[in-house]
Amino acid sequence: MKLFLKIFFILFCVFVQAQKKHYFLIDTETKVKKKVKDSLSAVKFLDSLAQNNYFFTELKDVKIKGDSTEIFYDKGKNFNQTYVNLSDSIVDRFKLEKEFFTKNLDSVKKNINKKYIDDGFAFSRIKSQFKGQKNGIPVVELDINKNNKRTIDGFVAKGYTRVPKRFIKNLEKEFKGKTYDDKNLIAINKNFQSHPFITLERQPQTLFTKDSTQIYLFMEKKKTNTFDGVIGFGNDKTDKFTLNGTLNVNFKNMFNGFEAVNLYWQRNPDKGQTFDLQTDIPYLFNSNVGLNMKVNIFRQDSTFANVKALPAFYYHLNSRQKIGLRGTFESSAILDSLYIQGKDYNKKGIGIFFDMTEPTDIDLFLHKSKINVGYDFLATNYTGENIKANQNQFYFFGEYNYHINGNHFLNIKGEGAMMDSKIDFSANELYRFGGWNSLRGFNENSLAADFYYYAGMEYRYLIGNQAFFDVFGQYGQLNNKSLNVKPKLYSVGLGFNFFIPLGLMSFQLSNGNEFGNPFKFNDIKIHWGILSRF
Repeated sequence: MKLFLKIFFILFCVFVQAQKKHYFLIDTETKVKKKVKDSLSAVKFLDSLAQNNYFFTELKDVKIKGDSTEIFYDKGKNFNQTYVNLSDSIVDRFKLEKEFFTKNLDSVKKNINKKYIDDGFAFSRIKSQFKGQKNGIPVVELDINKNNKRTIDGFVAKGYTRVPKRFIKNLEKEFKGKTYDDKNLIAINKNFQSHPFITLERQPQTLFTKDSTQIYLFMEKKKTNTFDGVIGFGNDKTDKFTLNGTLNVNFKNMFNGFEAVNLYWQRNPDKGQTFDLQTDIPYLFNSNVGLNMKVNIFRQDSTFANVKALPAFYYHLNSRQKIGLRGTFESSAILDSLYIQGKDYNKKGIGIFFDMTEPTDIDLFLHKSKINVGYDFLATNYTGENIKANQNQFYFFGEYNYHINGNHFLNIKGEGAMMDSKIDFSANELYRFGGWNSLRGFNENSLAADFYYYAGMEYRYLIGNQAFFDVFGQYGQLNNKSLNVKPKLYSVGLGFNFFIPLGLMSFQLSNGNEFGNPFKFNDIKIHWGILSRF
């Protein structure tokens, strides 16, 4: 009470000397002199001391000298050890004890205030009131000034704004109306981490008005076009040294619709060639429905050629997951009449698929995790023999980058596929796998099967954020009914990946073989590649 009477005296003196311009607060203990702009600022400063554990702040003297007013005060001892008496509103909301002793009043106030902030009261303030002493220790009552609860009311795009409208609508659908707190702000920011097309120049900013809370997103467009080239060296089936390679060019977001066009070509040592053309439009007519069109052509030297079209529509479950329907139209023609293992056929059918991709914060990795699962029902017509049969096909791919600790990571990857039918499959319709992006240590697409799986682990040691060294091992098995073989396979190897001005360069040595066969150094495969963004 004495403190407030003395503060009233200050205000009275200031009123009398209204023409005076300079105000100084002087700590009698430390002699620290603090200038404030007016009398109201002086009162707020002294009140803040009482609110921050200096419960016995005492006004000592006020001296007026010409155009200066000097206010002398003694803040006394800082009592962080107190008896706490909580207001009924705090007790009822968080089910806390009404009275207790604490050795850290600051921590108690901070924890209570954080609970209110997490509930959306962004401008809540804990009020302290000195209620006397108990055994020489202050008794303090804590109450809350909550102000209004804040929820996220919308987003405002800044910087690169030519993003699909549906992208912003999806953000609003996910976050609009939710509590304004750290948890949701982190989730919003995470939506942009390693987004394939855009990034944030800075953390999301917030504009508070009396009636709304708007999140400002300062976006910028990424360089997303990529060129991925791989050159491979190894021996073919006749142990002859051959050169093979892969070219993969992606044009992405050129028209600011998050669209993508992919061109892929591959040549393997056994004279097989693959060509893919794929187009993806993620937001058709400003909706969450996307369109994917893919054409695949495979030719095995002068033996046979396959052509496959895969039109698909999918729906965005959220920013990382999608589910879709796809059609399959495939035909194969035997080019060499002496190739009796193959058959001319036509296939058509429908399937479903699910895709999930979790982004990564590490530029050296493509993603943190990825899952792709699919099922197709196909009607097959073997035209040369006038035989018809139905087929079921299943596919799974999964990958996860596990952070062990520090610079140590473990990449876990697995893939499998199966086709099922009442009749035997021809050799030209089997799955083809093996090589750089699947079971390494084998030539590209050199393994053929109606059922296969493989899984592997790759230890990665990061050197800063510019390179990593890896050692890997893989195990797999395939089933080829037409040849009546079920070999168990393995591959081992090591590699080095690092950034250069052109992009991410990769170098890898690998060796794969069937269990039971002797290890041959001349079967080692060498791959060198570069991934460049432009």
